[in-house]
Amino acid sequence: MDKPNYKEMSNFIREDLRLKTQPIAVKFTNTNEIFPEKTKQPSVVLEKRVTICQAVTMARIYGWTVGLTRDDLICVPAMLAFGFTDAVDSKDTLGNLFCEVEFSKEKEKATNEINSMNRLENSRNRVIILSPLMKTRFEPDCVAIYGNPAQVMRMVQAVVFEEGERIQGNFGGKVECTEYLIAPYLTGKPRIAIPGMGDRIFSMTQDNELVLSLPKESLMSLYSGLSKAGKKIGARYPVTFYQNFQPEFPGPYQKLAKELDLF
Repeated sequence: MDKPNYKEMSNFIREDLRLKTQPIAVKFTNTNEIFPEKTKQPSVVLEKRVTICQAVTMARIYGWTVGLTRDDLICVPAMLAFGFTDAVDSKDTLGNLFCEVEFSKEKEKATNEINSMNRLENSRNRVIILSPLMKTRFEPDCVAIYGNPAQVMRMVQAVVFEEGERIQGNFGGKVECTEYLIAPYLTGKPRIAIPGMGDRIFSMTQDNELVLSLPKESLMSLYSGLSKAGKKIGARYPVTFYQNFQPEFPGPYQKLAKELDLF
């Protein structure tokens, strides 16, 4: 099978949906030896630790290829969920943190929530690489695309057209990077995510932004389905307004129109 033309796919998706930011390619690995040329590590180029969602912003807005190791990160909840720590029981540690900051009412409820989250096992050598899809130099494990609700709706229509299965989401309002990065990687299924607190505080994610995240196998479904789903009824973005109706005006307008014999 020919290698996908990610530049062509990214450009088409972005232009068809009029996206403000770049679709991003995501890779999980256990070695930084495969860092593509010009990969930027925040701890090196910025001399700072960052959050994972900040690195997503650097990729989708700056257009950087960003490499993240344990030494680049500062967000403790995400580091626990992505397996960047040496915590003996990262689930228990994260549950205690949720209770401490009052994101969970009690430990049992925190544990129930964390059991429903997608998480990775601990690995000191874990690496995440993020890159604009249009210039990725690696085969992505998944692709994340930010858009407004109408743009995400259109992407969902495209994928469902090709795959015949509704897209799921798993919402907690926090550590949502697990949903748009880890979930499609582990489940092999597309996901919708509502960016959480960290995204909005640290990575400047806007109030109207959602994320559709896809395993690489579903990227072709999106690419192909955008030009087919709802074609017979003109489905597209921006959504076209219905105009085949006659407006009704308030009484004074109608009275004046009658006096002037306008209609």
